[in-house]
Amino acid sequence: MQTVDAAGLGIGDGHPPRIMGVLNVSEESPYDPSVFADPGAAAEYVDRELIDEGADIVDVGLESANKRLDVLSAEEELDRLDTAIETIESVSGEAVFSIETRYSEVAEEALSRGFDMVNDVCGFADPAMPGVCTEHDAAVVKMASPPDLERPGAVESVEEIYEALSMNGVTEKTILDPAFGGWSEEKTLADDRETLRRLREFRAYDRPVLVSINRKNFLREVAGRSTEAALPVSLAATALAVERGAHVLRTHDVSETRDAALIGREFTRERVHEPRIEELDVTTRREAARHLERVGADRAVGDATLSRWFRLRGLGDSADPLATAVADANGVFLVGSDPALLVGTYEGFDTVARSLGADVTPASALLSKILHEFR
Repeated sequence: MQTVDAAGLGIGDGHPPRIMGVLNVSEESPYDPSVFADPGAAAEYVDRELIDEGADIVDVGLESANKRLDVLSAEEELDRLDTAIETIESVSGEAVFSIETRYSEVAEEALSRGFDMVNDVCGFADPAMPGVCTEHDAAVVKMASPPDLERPGAVESVEEIYEALSMNGVTEKTILDPAFGGWSEEKTLADDRETLRRLREFRAYDRPVLVSINRKNFLREVAGRSTEAALPVSLAATALAVERGAHVLRTHDVSETRDAALIGREFTRERVHEPRIEELDVTTRREAARHLERVGADRAVGDATLSRWFRLRGLGDSADPLATAVADANGVFLVGSDPALLVGTYEGFDTVARSLGADVTPASALLSKILHEFR
């Protein structure tokens, strides 16, 4: 995993999960506790509620990204930048300061006047953005988005998110954001849940990953919670996200998110054995395909090599036909009786399923479920 140096702050597998606290100088932003128009009050908030609580990065938003609101022009964002600059100059604590913008001219001005990094919510839709960040040797978050400055984050399925992150290239210091949340009318809560389930796939890019899931609707719906009561579900999802590969957590609840992220990291299996060797935690064909695509290999390699283990109990009448089909197939093994261990590759399980035929039997139903697990 390529790590990123953000003004001296290491981000990636070899570093603790980093916490990005949020400050808004946009009156339209929906989260009132983080919205400030007065630089002195804003700086006090950053010191007390963000840095003192454990924020490594402070992300300053100049406008709300709410899709129901009009998009500000670069000139309008620049009019608000003075408040942001005065705020960070008044902060007494130490943090990396990030400017959230979609415009290269805003990023240029912010980086020239004291900001350390950029959070681009439009995924380099402004083609000059990568060059500006590179010129300033600045880390930049690239959020999955169509190449349209008017429609930040307006992607739906995980496939679209993955492809959006491939558009317009990356810099040496790019961090990827898969764009959780309702950025478009078409995107559903189920789409966000699927993205979290498949978060490991984004590791194939070999870049640090940022997630912004704090009190998001797709988590609140699971537990039936309001925004105010959604902190526990956010923290549970934070630990899961870190275990699945997230490196930066963007949040309004800094201290609590920090603790949840540290728990996620503590119980994540160590994958980097030494600087040149990283063990890939690949369990599905889609994950395998992502890594194979990145090295220009045939995705069929994953079908023939990716193995899964299943413990089976109470096979009953399915035991004999399954054992016979397994004996005639390559790449799959059935050992033991009750419980039995069934081990194999997608290719091996597919051969067994074909051998059992189309009739719906307990054994064929079992193989169908296993093949589904390989998705």
